[in-house]
Amino acid sequence: MRELPNVLILGNNSLAAALRKLCSDSGRVQLSDGSRLEREMDVIVETTNADLAQKRANLASAETYAAGGDTLILSTVLGISATESASWLQDSTRLVGFSAFATIEKSELVEIAPALQTEESKLRQAARFFEALGKQTETVQDEVGLVYARILSLIINEAAFGLMEGIASPQDIDTAMRQGTNYPMGPLEWADTVGVDDIVAVLNGLHREIGEDRYRPAPLLRKLLYAKRLGLQSGRGFYTYPEERKFPS
Repeated sequence: MRELPNVLILGNNSLAAALRKLCSDSGRVQLSDGSRLEREMDVIVETTNADLAQKRANLASAETYAAGGDTLILSTVLGISATESASWLQDSTRLVGFSAFATIEKSELVEIAPALQTEESKLRQAARFFEALGKQTETVQDEVGLVYARILSLIINEAAFGLMEGIASPQDIDTAMRQGTNYPMGPLEWADTVGVDDIVAVLNGLHREIGEDRYRPAPLLRKLLYAKRLGLQSGRGFYTYPEERKFPS
């Protein structure tokens, strides 16, 4: 009987918690805590977005768990490209980027992107891993944020600028966008749901990579980040939430 893939999730955040739950619930992978290794890792998932120094340290740590060239390293690309992340590894061919928020449990699809250095076999391995967690995958080009997170972050950023300029209240902005576009929620509620910190990470990454002013985070988003008003994960963002709605971390 074939052993289940041995998986290690690196990171202390809501996305890491959600991925650990998906792995545990799937019954198709063996989740490791990294403390006592019975064998080397088949898949290592690195989940840090905003703190690039910590991300680099996590990726260095990931290579210590890697089983030669067979180990797949998945790394979030909300704030940095997969190609840049891969350049930090001794073996850059093993890394595949992916884009996901803490709401990944509710998402049917995960975007994945090969770095310029990625071996084709690692991209197939990444798709199989997410399939084991019950997720479809879509392979896209390697750019900061990929598709969904990039476009959503720009919508949220414009809504935050609108709120700063006093065009409407948070509730009215969300109602107008929800009913006018048939989105599942308005942009400010959406920011609270996926995490203000991750939205700022995407915008900062795009602004750093591309340099265009349209990617500059609204000052209000930065202030919420400084105040640790990150949305559901902290209990307060654009709105205030009861304790039972907070995300685990």
